[in-house]
Amino acid sequence: MNRFLRVVLVLILAGGTASAAAETKIGFVNAGRVTSEAPQAEAARSSLEEEFGPRDRAITEEQQALRELETRLNQDAAAMSEEEQQRLRRELVTRQRELRREEEAFREDFNMRRNEELGRLQRRIVETINELAEAEGYDLIVSEGVIYASDQVDVTDQVLERLEQEYEDN
Repeated sequence: MNRFLRVVLVLILAGGTASAAAETKIGFVNAGRVTSEAPQAEAARSSLEEEFGPRDRAITEEQQALRELETRLNQDAAAMSEEEQQRLRRELVTRQRELRREEEAFREDFNMRRNEELGRLQRRIVETINELAEAEGYDLIVSEGVIYASDQVDVTDQVLERLEQEYEDN
């Protein structure tokens, strides 16, 4: 059935003639694999970690400090004056509120930058696929929504090689 569908697709794309179908060159790219394995993707992840790692660690440290403050308040409440308990409760609530704001700002900033990096990577992948298609004489390269593609038409490795070479050259 898959072979039949491929032949039908080739014939449709080629205008229905057998000679044109024999000349049609089709390729497939596994976009998910390219997106995860391209060296540019790792560089983007490293860049995001470098940019957002310190903020993430600071938030984690504040979370731990708040847990310790809450534990102290719960364990030592009997030995504290009412005034000291109220002061610690106010401090805890204030710091929790500030932490929630910091976490929300962090998530928004991180998501915005991650989307920028992903968009840049996806544009580069599309450009690389187009360059490969032109250089190798492909009539059609498909990606998403493909149920089956044989190794014979899979050009994912070629796209990755081009991206790796570009990364090394820069």
